[in-house]
Amino acid sequence: MTGPAGHGADHGPARGPGEDAVAEVIRQWREIHPGLDTGPMSVIGRITRCAALLQHAADGPLGRAELVRPEFDVLTALRRLGPGVTPTRLARETFSSGAAVTKRVRRLEERGLVERRQDGRDRRVQHLSLTEEGRALIDRLLPDQVAYEAALLAGLAEDRREELAGALGELLIALEGRLGGTFG
Repeated sequence: MTGPAGHGADHGPARGPGEDAVAEVIRQWREIHPGLDTGPMSVIGRITRCAALLQHAADGPLGRAELVRPEFDVLTALRRLGPGVTPTRLARETFSSGAAVTKRVRRLEERGLVERRQDGRDRRVQHLSLTEEGRALIDRLLPDQVAYEAALLAGLAEDRREELAGALGELLIALEGRLGGTFG
């Protein structure tokens, strides 16, 4: 989203009470381009901002385990799928490029959390698995991470969380239909 890096006098009026950063950006764009439909910004901008805030939350279980969310996603995918996952399948499961998966797997392998072995029939194919240490980490970390995420959502009533999850699910299905082939 094309918004300000900070807030204050250089960036127009301060936020109104209960106004989020995206509302401020939208208000600023409406002042510059009064006829511009900023409706898409209200959805995409908020999703993007929420994702960025969650990605950089270093105080949670992932930060304490010295993991970033994309690495956690690799580890949890390997735990869910079981041993022998190919990098291509892992890229699809984690909505990542092959290069991103390679980088993450290399880092996790250096930490002793992931191992790879070559296919017996085709040496170009690799199979990825969690090490015992990797499995133990995920089995210990996942309940803590889910509890942390529940605490982050505690400000929303359960019915609002369900409504939000449903609306985001609809958006995800629509986007996967249009953009789903862009990863991997």
